Amino acid sequence: MQTPWRSGEPVVSGEGLRDQQVDLWEQVFSRGNLLIALKRVERNKGTAGVDGLPAQELRAWCQDHWAETRKALDAGTYVPLPVRQVMIPKPNGGQRMLGVPSVLDRLIQQALAQVLSPMFDERFVPVSYGFRPDKSAHDAAVVARTVMEQGYRWVVEVDLDAFFDRVNHDVLMSRVARKVKDRRVLKLIRKYLTAGIMAQGVRRETVEGTPQGSPLSPLLSNIMLDDFDQEFWSRGHRFVRYADDIRVFVKSKRAAERVLAQATKVLEQRLKLRVNRQKSVVNPASVATLLGFGFYFVKGGQVRVRAASKAWKRMMSWSSF
Repeated sequence: MQTPWRSGEPVVSGEGLRDQQVDLWEQVFSRGNLLIALKRVERNKGTAGVDGLPAQELRAWCQDHWAETRKALDAGTYVPLPVRQVMIPKPNGGQRMLGVPSVLDRLIQQALAQVLSPMFDERFVPVSYGFRPDKSAHDAAVVARTVMEQGYRWVVEVDLDAFFDRVNHDVLMSRVARKVKDRRVLKLIRKYLTAGIMAQGVRRETVEGTPQGSPLSPLLSNIMLDDFDQEFWSRGHRFVRYADDIRVFVKSKRAAERVLAQATKVLEQRLKLRVNRQKSVVNPASVATLLGFGFYFVKGGQVRVRAASKAWKRMMSWSSF
């Protein structure tokens, strides 16, 4: 397998700007795009938002109310509902917050994502594997294994502290605005970022973060971290990223420590994120993990992939129920 890296200029394509000035707003809210978004929301089902409207009733609701909703959107007076807070357990303890939008807001966000994703995706580096068409965690593990076989046997494991909760809205929107020139689209995305969170009947303001659980969140997370990707790609670093899981592969411990410092600088100073110093570590490849995968060496220098010990223990504990 060939690794996808090269040194040189960042990944940039002018194709993403095609039809950018041909009213992006109308593309998002065209009948065809909305119907595709509606089918996606219906297929995904999911729990209701703060208004209690279930996905199976969204189509009928839109037949009665979409005209007034579109009028409010066009006038800039549409106000998204706050997301409903849902806490789910994390594999290593603690809890992760999901934000569940109303089904109407899921429809609008899905329509936005369908138009915006192709515009941004073509610029993303090949080694960004999270939430992208035809890419998976398994693909990331295969590339990691290949790089290790090529001699990059020290791994920088970068852990971002509560990434989805700490995204700086101004930093994010400035990166969205690099390609999106329609002010109505930008204003609507900003409204979703600041829609607030409803927990136990109390609405909390959102001054930072992009809660997991919305159709836009995966795209926005990749847009936010693309500066990191472009910087490390242009330097020729061997790395993979899946959402906020970042692994960089180098040939010596000393180089790995230097790269960890570089990564921390880009993430904290440029993107205003927070690197978890306790969990961001340098490990030999035989100790490092990636997305629940571990790695081990066999005769001839080949590398094999297995379930990481923590993932294996979780799986065995589940099998006991």
